Amino acid sequence: MLEVFVEKDETWTSDEYGRSHEGRVGVLLDDGTVPKPVYFDSASGSSGWEVSHWSVYDGAGTYLTRPKADVLRAECSCGWTGTGHAVDWTTVGEAPFHESGLPTAERCEDDWDTHIRDVADTTVPLPAELEALFQTVTAAIENLAQDSPTAAIKAARALELIAQRTAHWPALDVRDQDPQRVAADLGLSVDAARALLARFGGWHPHG
Repeated sequence: MLEVFVEKDETWTSDEYGRSHEGRVGVLLDDGTVPKPVYFDSASGSSGWEVSHWSVYDGAGTYLTRPKADVLRAECSCGWTGTGHAVDWTTVGEAPFHESGLPTAERCEDDWDTHIRDVADTTVPLPAELEALFQTVTAAIENLAQDSPTAAIKAARALELIAQRTAHWPALDVRDQDPQRVAADLGLSVDAARALLARFGGWHPHG
């Protein structure tokens, strides 16, 4: 009997890279193939939905046996895949797969975390003094929020205005550069980088 895991496909994102590097736990069967989503009927039987969360691949099922996961691995929307971690079905016992397989799934998330750090290392670096300044400003606004939340909001709004003013011309400068290179420097997909430039530059992203 599946519970919450039928409701959504769990994914991971970072604040900086968003859906450009959206991670999830992927599944491989014993023949090395990626299984199709599992279809579940609704309670009324009039409709249903497809689920690809790793926990549904438990080899169970009343009328139609579901595929059984052999390996779990981290996957990213950028196309990266992590090391495969074999599922040890000999130690499962009576526990449902979404419980017994959780340690393996967490190893996949750790792999994705490492991937995100690797992505950060490939992006264009910022000067150390600017990074330090960002940390100082962040701490100052967080402290300000404890005394005056509205002042903290005003400070955050000031940062938004600074970002818009200072990024406008740089966005125009790089608009005609190689989209792949710009996206790689920012750690984003080409579409996400294009949308970011459009927002700062003030043009339509598909214009």
